[in-house]
Amino acid sequence: MPMLSHQSPVTFRDPLPERVDVVVIGGGIAGIASAWFLAERGDRVLVVEKGRIAGEQSSRNWGWVRQQGRDAAELPIMMESNRIWRGLAATTGYADLAFTQSACVKLVENEEAVAGMEAWHAIAREHQLDTVLFSAREIENRFAAMGGSFVGGMMTASDGRAEPERAVPAWAHALRDRGVTVIEECAARVPDIEGGRIVGVVTEKGRVACDRLLLAGGAWSSGFAANCGIDLAQLVVRSTAARTSPSEDILPLNMSVPGLATRRRADGGYTVSTGDVAEHYVGPPSFRHATRFVPLLRKSARDVRLRPAAPAGYPGSWGLARRWSADEESPFERQRVLNPPPSPLVIQRLEERLPRRAPALARAGLAEAWAGMIDVTPDAVPILGELPVPGLFVATGFSGHGFGIGPAIGRIMADLVTGRSPGHDLHRFRPGRFADGSRIVPGPY
Repeated sequence: MPMLSHQSPVTFRDPLPERVDVVVIGGGIAGIASAWFLAERGDRVLVVEKGRIAGEQSSRNWGWVRQQGRDAAELPIMMESNRIWRGLAATTGYADLAFTQSACVKLVENEEAVAGMEAWHAIAREHQLDTVLFSAREIENRFAAMGGSFVGGMMTASDGRAEPERAVPAWAHALRDRGVTVIEECAARVPDIEGGRIVGVVTEKGRVACDRLLLAGGAWSSGFAANCGIDLAQLVVRSTAARTSPSEDILPLNMSVPGLATRRRADGGYTVSTGDVAEHYVGPPSFRHATRFVPLLRKSARDVRLRPAAPAGYPGSWGLARRWSADEESPFERQRVLNPPPSPLVIQRLEERLPRRAPALARAGLAEAWAGMIDVTPDAVPILGELPVPGLFVATGFSGHGFGIGPAIGRIMADLVTGRSPGHDLHRFRPGRFADGSRIVPGPY
C-alpha cells in the first residue's frame, strides 16, 4: 500500500454541515478515535482534515500497540487502549483494524539498562501487567535470531501490533457508517468565539456552528493554538522507518534491541527502525521552548540531531505565519500532507545493523523507507484537556507513542468534551503544566 501523500485520492468528500455539536480538527488516530466515542455518546460530530485521513504520523509509525515501557501515568490508559484494540475489528466491522497479539520484547546489553527495566517492572506489577524479565541465559535460549551480547531483557506478552496505513482510514470509514461527517482537504482556519467561548469554527470551505472544538492536529496543533493566542509547548522531530521485502516469519514478536526495532507486517515483510535518532529542524519555536526541553535532552538516550532549517511551510519553520484571519489562507492549506524525505543517517545505520542484529532480515533487504514528523512535548507525554478558551479541547504531543494509545485517548477525550469523568488521573497531562511553574519530569522517549 503506497504511503499517503497530497497526491493520494481524496476519499472523504462529505458536504459541510451548517451545525454539529463537536468539530474534531485532525484526521489522525486521536481525532478519529475521539469522533467515534463522541458519536457513541450521541453527539453530532464533524471531522475536518486539512490533507488526508492518517496522512501524517498516524500511518507512518511502527505499528506497535505497546504497554511495555510506558510512562507510569500513561500505563493505565494504555492498558485500556490494549483492550479497545482487541475488539475494534469486530466492533467496527472492518478487518483492517485487526489487532495481532505479538508481545513486545526488549533486550539490553548493559547493567544500567537492566536496572531501568527492573524499576519499570515494579510499576507493571502494581498494575498486574503480564511483563516478565529475562536473564542472559534465557535470552540466549529464546532469541537466538537476534545478534548481540544481551545481559537482560523483558517481555509483555499481551502487547501487539496493527497496520497503521490501513487502520485509521478503516476507522474513518466506520465513522461514516455511523453517520459522522468526515471531510478531507478541509482545513480549520480559526475558531469562532463569542462571549469568551466557542460557538463555531471557520474552515476553508465555510463556517460550521458548534459549541465544542477538539484540536487533535498532531504536529500542527501548536500552530492552530498560536493563532488563538495559546502557547502549546511542543516541537516537531523527524522520525524515519523502513520496511523489508517479504521474509519468513522468523521474528513474530515486536523486538527492540540496542539500535534496532522490528515489527512483523501483514504484507510479509518487517517494519524496521533504529529507534535512536531524532532530527529536529531549528526554527522560532526551538528558541521559544529551548529551556523547557533541556531535561528531556539530558535524559533521552536518542541521538538528537539539529538541522539548520525546516523546509518551507513545515511546522515551526522560519517565515511560517503565526497569525491569520478567517478569510485568509492558513498554513495548513499550503502544506496538505507532511511527507519528509527519510533520513540518510537512519538508512545507513539500518543497512549496517541488520546483518549484525537480524541477519535473516538483512537477507530480505530494505524495500522502502519513509519519515514522519512527530509532535514532542518537553516531558514526552501528551497534552490532554480544555484550553483557556471554554469549549476548546486539545489532544496532542504524543511524542511518537500515539498510535497504540490512540483508542483510549479517544474515549477519554469524548468523556472530557461531554462533561463526563475521564476515568483516569490526567493531572500529568494537563495543558497548563509547562507554564505553572511545575518541574518538568520527562517520561520515556
